[in-house]
Amino acid sequence: MSSGWSVLDPDASVQQSIRHLLATFAATGSAYACVKAFADEALKFPRRIRTGPNKGELTWGILQHHRVLQVLHNPRYAGAFCYGRHAHSRGPGGKTTTRVLPRDQWTVLITDAHPGYLTWAEFEANQARLAELAAAHGTDRKASPPREGAALLQGVVSCGKCGRRMTVRYQHYKGTGKPIYLCQFEGIRNAVPICQTMVGDQIDAAVGELLLATLTPLTLEVALRVSDELADRAEEADRLRAACVERARYRADLARRRYLAVDPANRLVADTLEADWNDALRELAETTEEYDRAKNTAIGPLSPETRARITALAADFPRLWNDPATPMRERKRILRLLVTDVTLTKTDHIAVGVVLRGGQHHHLTLPRPQTAWELRQTDPAVITALDELLDEHTDAQSAAILNERGLPSGMGQPFTRGMIVHLRNAYHLRSHRQRLLDAGLLTVSELARHLGIHFQTVKHWRRDGIITGVLANDKGEYLYPLPGPGLVRPVIGRPRQSALDPEHSATTR
Repeated sequence: MSSGWSVLDPDASVQQSIRHLLATFAATGSAYACVKAFADEALKFPRRIRTGPNKGELTWGILQHHRVLQVLHNPRYAGAFCYGRHAHSRGPGGKTTTRVLPRDQWTVLITDAHPGYLTWAEFEANQARLAELAAAHGTDRKASPPREGAALLQGVVSCGKCGRRMTVRYQHYKGTGKPIYLCQFEGIRNAVPICQTMVGDQIDAAVGELLLATLTPLTLEVALRVSDELADRAEEADRLRAACVERARYRADLARRRYLAVDPANRLVADTLEADWNDALRELAETTEEYDRAKNTAIGPLSPETRARITALAADFPRLWNDPATPMRERKRILRLLVTDVTLTKTDHIAVGVVLRGGQHHHLTLPRPQTAWELRQTDPAVITALDELLDEHTDAQSAAILNERGLPSGMGQPFTRGMIVHLRNAYHLRSHRQRLLDAGLLTVSELARHLGIHFQTVKHWRRDGIITGVLANDKGEYLYPLPGPGLVRPVIGRPRQSALDPEHSATTR
């Protein structure tokens, strides 16, 4: 405050740091990304001490997440004067709590009241973006910043049934994570069934192919914008680091002049000022070393040859998009530059609605992914062949014949008797035994009662060829057609095999 007016901080390095923070948020759309960018570039952020003996002094430290949100939410950085943003209340224990009031409840709000670091329109856009990304806003949350992960549409996909934003899960199998898009807001809130859930890899691939097919002319402009943005951010970071060195050099020079101005005989003061000078020199050395290291590793301005190579790469958008070296997070950022919304609806197929920048609408129809049991389902042609084989063959015989024909099972393995039993039960096919019974054949007990003989006699007669039996299953059970009137019954009591056993015949005689 100067002469009753608010002005920007006279320290140029403070202004540069705040502008760099706001520019980083405009580029990334994430408060956490701002913290990470400052940490990766080894940049410090200013803070004024509000209480204590050092009140009013400027300190520099690591940028923290809450500090980013404080700057983004404070309208004073947009040149606005406000009063009554917070409401304070005292609890029963004497503890004071503070909460932020909605804007329509503020006591005073005057826009463009003093110089700011961004316009009011930019401030409003930042507030809208923060409201979209804030997990605490619940139903107001429509998107989320791009993150690592295989889900290409993370944060931009909406449910075609209820209109809510869909979330992402990952199904991990054999070291890979397959994205699953699901609408579960009502399911979590009211314990009702999940609205929609669908596997995302097929959808991601279709949207990626759509971008490759329709948006190739825009890739050059997108790549140049990204290249220019990176170059500007690198220059801004270099200026901030240079300002830190200049600030440390000033403090070291100030400490030197204070030490030289003191009376050498006053050792108590001289020792303290000498220690301050040593600390300032040490800080200057560390800051200079950090600046030199960052400057050696930073990417300098692009040469015309390098820019030409980037332009050539950007012109080949399929190569850039499909390059395994392209991080998934960067693919998502490219997607958000080109796509505003994706809507998914699952019925007997999956309907994908894609809205591009500029209002173009595209509709894709994808087959519904098969479930695990559908992927392992046996081919209907194999079931038809099995139904025909069971008329004449047992389960084991039918399995052997199917394997001889080279027909595959749903699991891709050779057929076994147990698999045939499972298929019969699953598709309600009659067994070979049941088909014989339906055709009128009799069991051994039924034929024995009909002929008035013992059931073991029926088995002997079948082995001797007197009657005919048909193998009914793999357990050795036979079924028998009803003999005709020409059945020749053996003489009861006549020794079997007498004609073939002379010794036995002689002994009997």
